[in-house]
Amino acid sequence: MQILQHSDQREDLLIDAAAQCIRAGGTLVFPTETVYGLGAAAEDDGAIEAIYRAKGRAFNKPLALHVAVVAQAQPFVARWPHAALRAIDHFWPGALALIVPRVPGRFEKASAGFATISVRCPSHALTQKILARTGALAATSANRSGAPAFDGSAARSADLPPASLAIVAGPTALQRESTIMDCTLDPPAVLRWGAIDRRSLEAVMGTLA
Repeated sequence: MQILQHSDQREDLLIDAAAQCIRAGGTLVFPTETVYGLGAAAEDDGAIEAIYRAKGRAFNKPLALHVAVVAQAQPFVARWPHAALRAIDHFWPGALALIVPRVPGRFEKASAGFATISVRCPSHALTQKILARTGALAATSANRSGAPAFDGSAARSADLPPASLAIVAGPTALQRESTIMDCTLDPPAVLRWGAIDRRSLEAVMGTLA
């Protein structure tokens, strides 16, 4: 696995390397504000299978779509429920993943057959630039299944799952995984609490299931 340190490389070279990796059908470890991600082109079935193998992840567990802007998610999202639009206005880019209805026939391998899709818009400045170049990525946390998610600590770099390329930019800002909210339900339900806590989310969304 090739590892590029943000501190040692110009950003444009890192972005070029990430884009080349994705175009070539590779897998990419990248930083976010929460934990590091392991991603591939959103509909590259071979690269998506490589993510599952690298993590030892069950194939019935979906990946999330990572985007730089909402427009990148539009081809994959069948409908944005009102709750999702409200959350996007207040929390994106940020540490909140939203589950919404998926367009049939899109993101099939990464969705594990679910009729929904989890969409996340990271706020990390470098990853925003990478996603703008690569397009939407199917991704999950950069760790082997059952192990803690990689947070950028140098002492834990050996914990990274195998990938074509890893871009390491130091410790993440939040050191916690994202919060996941299912917006297909009314009221929406939080499936995993993470970097966005209950008080912050309910202040915007109201009562949650």
